[in-house]
Amino acid sequence: MNSFGRIFRILIFGESHGPAIGVSIDGVPAGIPLKIDDFITDLNRRKAGAKGTTPRIEDDTPEIISGWFNEQTTGAPLTILFRNSNTQSSDYQDIAKTPRPGHADFVAYKRFEGFNDVRGGGHFSGRLTVALVAAGVVAKKILKNIDISARVISAGGSTNIDGAIEKAMGKGDSIGGLVECRANGIPIGWGEPFFDSVESVISHLAFAIPAVKGIEFGSGFQAANMLGSEHNDPILDETGRTATNNAGGISGGLTNGNELVFRVAIKPTSSIGAKQKTFSIDSGKVEELYVEGRHDVCIALRLPVIVEAITAISLADFMMINKGISKP
Repeated sequence: MNSFGRIFRILIFGESHGPAIGVSIDGVPAGIPLKIDDFITDLNRRKAGAKGTTPRIEDDTPEIISGWFNEQTTGAPLTILFRNSNTQSSDYQDIAKTPRPGHADFVAYKRFEGFNDVRGGGHFSGRLTVALVAAGVVAKKILKNIDISARVISAGGSTNIDGAIEKAMGKGDSIGGLVECRANGIPIGWGEPFFDSVESVISHLAFAIPAVKGIEFGSGFQAANMLGSEHNDPILDETGRTATNNAGGISGGLTNGNELVFRVAIKPTSSIGAKQKTFSIDSGKVEELYVEGRHDVCIALRLPVIVEAITAISLADFMMINKGISKP
């Protein structure tokens, strides 16, 4: 489905080359101050244009069409729309017949019996993450004093990010990356054990971001190589502050008052300039594929603000479930 959340509930809609994409957010409390300018910083962080990103640049001016009056939320579902204008749909005319390796083209064709919109990846496109960023802006307004920040810490297996991008561009190829997110100021006790643990909910939303292939919290996979005496975080005082943070700010599925830390692994973009081979639905044979269109060399460069958004969405829902909310 295209919706997520329990109280702070989001629903995304649209296609990459359709008229518009957007998000509806149910459960937004009335009286939250909200201006169009509140969205601009995060939306610009997601935009393309920098070296290693797609040449496709949309205006991405948000249109708030419901749940908003006199620059405040009304308590009704908040719907935010983004018009698509910079599209080149002809670049994708052959995708239905020659699906891109590593992309959703083939499985979407099978799942929807060929009726799916193939232009720019349709509803499977990373273009829809602009809706997640918009929802994240609203969530950050609700969270108020919680600070969330994410950054790319490596690309193509290297901390020399610019060098890795240059090398991939020279080959007409793409690279993945690693994004780390940190959040501070979260009270103790948000979350639930088992199915709605903080890790579970954040992971669920993280994997809604196209290209995310892995996630780890705190020491993550390194925990498998540690002794218990090394991994355990000694509690220092009544606030729950710990000497180390191998747990990544989560114990038993609940926030423990320490910094929330997690990392997501981003795969290389599927659409590349280099020659590939793929199965042709028309001929029934494997054929050479040259991908047209405008694509990112390293999509990870544009993901930090999206990772922040899904973190804020998750935490806003936990806040409203566990603690309630008061207006700013």
